[in-house]
Amino acid sequence: ESERMKDYDAVIARVGTGAAVAARGTVVRSKGKGQLYEVQATEMEVIGECDESYPLQKKRHSLEFLRTIAHLRPRTNTIGAVARVRSALAQATHAFFESEGFHYVQTPLITASDCEGAGEMFRVSTLPAAVDKLPTVSEAGAEGGARIMDFSEDFFGKAAFLTVSGQLAAETYACALGNVYTFGPTFRAENSQTQRHLAEFHMIEPEMAFAELSDVMDNAEAYVKYVVRTARERCADDFDFFCNFVDKGLGARLDALVDSPFARVPYSEAVELLRAEIARDPSKWEFPQVQFGSDLASEHERWLAEEHFGRPVFVYNYPREIKSFYMRDNDDGKTVAAMDLLVPGVGELIGGSQREERLDTLRKKMAEGGLREDDYWWYLDLRKYGTVPHAGYGLGFERLVCYVTGTSNIRDAIAFPRYPGGCEF
Repeated sequence: ESERMKDYDAVIARVGTGAAVAARGTVVRSKGKGQLYEVQATEMEVIGECDESYPLQKKRHSLEFLRTIAHLRPRTNTIGAVARVRSALAQATHAFFESEGFHYVQTPLITASDCEGAGEMFRVSTLPAAVDKLPTVSEAGAEGGARIMDFSEDFFGKAAFLTVSGQLAAETYACALGNVYTFGPTFRAENSQTQRHLAEFHMIEPEMAFAELSDVMDNAEAYVKYVVRTARERCADDFDFFCNFVDKGLGARLDALVDSPFARVPYSEAVELLRAEIARDPSKWEFPQVQFGSDLASEHERWLAEEHFGRPVFVYNYPREIKSFYMRDNDDGKTVAAMDLLVPGVGELIGGSQREERLDTLRKKMAEGGLREDDYWWYLDLRKYGTVPHAGYGLGFERLVCYVTGTSNIRDAIAFPRYPGGCEF
């Protein structure tokens, strides 16, 4: 035994599960099972001790339990692997758009505009918390002297919110610089506890000038294939782990995504395919009523991608009534130039459209949706001054992480998940 290791037993006695140590020695081929190399230590120092109260002891822990200790769960094999793949996907995202000549734009997180027109937004305010000190004004047309918040007294002089999308702001730069993309946090105050929703998440949102719907479908397909291929190359060991312990069908599914062209089907045809399938046994479906104008449920999306096409599929030309005001009306008067990318195992991964560049048509659609032109005056200016055809899409980054890693719950695809009733750490 080396003289410098004479205190070996004393040092090892302080090394419990979770302890941090510094070791110096020789790297040699290991005789142990499941590892290629080991260090034959000549010196070892305990940097940080870890006692028996450490919650990550040597046993299998459920992902539900790990969410309660999100500050420690990156130390586990599963969450550590997810984090590394997430990092590789993010880096590949920037590399892809740079290689395609896109400019990276940082859009604001605080906004007065509701991009989706859904109203599910977090309010940002510095008004006093005490109810009796809140400034109010009489509500126009209200009976009985009803009063509402006076946001003219607030920090921004008007009601402000956390953004649900950077798209509208990105359009301004696409109409000046050409192709651009955003990649940042977005927020939605949707009271949902499903495995597919978060209150805070990240969106990748490219906008392409002089582009139509087919152009963004081409770009979206190329993007997804590029980042998946790149992440698998950079994180080969992590993907071996996922394929062995998380989802044994993951490798074949990702191979099919990278190697096969994505399918494309009009919404109307997708509805007919679903109706024919549902008619065979309606009892198998949670939502058996599907017709033109229906918003496709997750079970419908997954059947199309997993069962019928067996690969990712773009569904395009949706009914205008179920899509946002900024999507370009098609000539049939019934549909808009919109698309969703559906992938096996997840359902919707990407949503996009050609934007409505015609000023008069956009104004009519805003009126139909009850949107005030004064709130979007700058957005209308893009159509007023040198309008161009343009299109774009949005991809939920955490859903991409789930799809690529085989993670079933989106709360495990982000460091510190935010959801109704959950804002720890």
